[in-house]
Amino acid sequence: MSFLRAARAALADQHGVQRKSHLIFGTLALLLAGFLPSCGGSSHPSTTPSHNAYVSLPGKGSVALVHIDGATGGLSLAAETPQVEGTSPKGLALLPSKKFLYAVNSASATISIFSVASDGTLTLSATPTPEGGSGADAAVIDPSGKYLLVTNNISNGVSVFSIDSGSGALSQVAGSPFYANSDPSEILITPSGKFVYVTNPGTGMVTGFTFSNGVLNTVPNTPTLSGAGAIGLAVDSSERFLYVANASALNSVVPTVGNISAFNIDSNTGALTPIIGSPFTVSQGNGPTAITVDPSGRFVYAVTSGTSYSIWGFAITATNGQLTPLTNSPFSQTAGGLFALIDPSGNHLYVGSAASNGVAGFTYDPSTGTPTAIAGSPFSTGSPPGKMVLSE
Repeated sequence: MSFLRAARAALADQHGVQRKSHLIFGTLALLLAGFLPSCGGSSHPSTTPSHNAYVSLPGKGSVALVHIDGATGGLSLAAETPQVEGTSPKGLALLPSKKFLYAVNSASATISIFSVASDGTLTLSATPTPEGGSGADAAVIDPSGKYLLVTNNISNGVSVFSIDSGSGALSQVAGSPFYANSDPSEILITPSGKFVYVTNPGTGMVTGFTFSNGVLNTVPNTPTLSGAGAIGLAVDSSERFLYVANASALNSVVPTVGNISAFNIDSNTGALTPIIGSPFTVSQGNGPTAITVDPSGRFVYAVTSGTSYSIWGFAITATNGQLTPLTNSPFSQTAGGLFALIDPSGNHLYVGSAASNGVAGFTYDPSTGTPTAIAGSPFSTGSPPGKMVLSE
């Protein structure tokens, strides 16, 4: 019912002036309650319940539980696992069942296995497992929850482990670790679980694999040239497009250092083909090292450290994956280059910041993509975070 029709219906009531007044003001209240959230709002309407996240703290040798307010996106630090010197946990991976969390310990070349209680607290469930190489860095679990994959950036491989669903114990699969070219760092598995990609920042390349039953096989024409300092990886939910942050790439048109490579993903082979116009960059800012794609597939955000031109926002052209800078991008906000991720509901963007010893949080406009800092951001974790995973 329109505003005018509702008001006229109220005025037509024949039960006296007081009754009319109640109807009119009641109608106005209902209408305003329905319309106000959609008028000029700068964030997604959030219906996400409060939930948890986990943040690795390499300098402290521990993993922190973080509570997330579902309505505001604000973070509050909760329980922390006992600190263990000489471990330097960085990469994190949470089972889809949320029963176990895995922390990759870069310094000790091990993987810690934590059981997850109903309230989200962590308990070390077993002796840490050798990670099968050296220079353990990033970790990911395949969508089925059967396998854990870990990059070894010193021994140049990816270790693959089968996961015992009951105990969470890890066993290396036959053939692991799999060669992944020089200095494999970040790792990504596509939503279908068919393809795996890792960045090789020292050579500015991306190495691709098909993935089946725990086995990695290189895709055609891999490794693929991306750009100097290739590091951050992100894929859209349809797994048509792969985006890579090249932290130290130079650009011929603008003085900005760093850019974003965009690739089409062959749905059959996983081979990468550069998208026309790639790489993409912005007019100001330097060194993007982490990148994420909005769950709706509309926006890409690449982040840098500091507060000047620190969030690079792009709109994705749905037909071909090309990127166009958002209005007023890059945005000068307190950010960081340790990680970037968006919750599955598409309400909040989180960025790891070494300078702030914590996590910066943002809402973003669902129409324009413009980020707005959440009240209280950045949220302290006591020391620089390594990685963050959401339990949602």
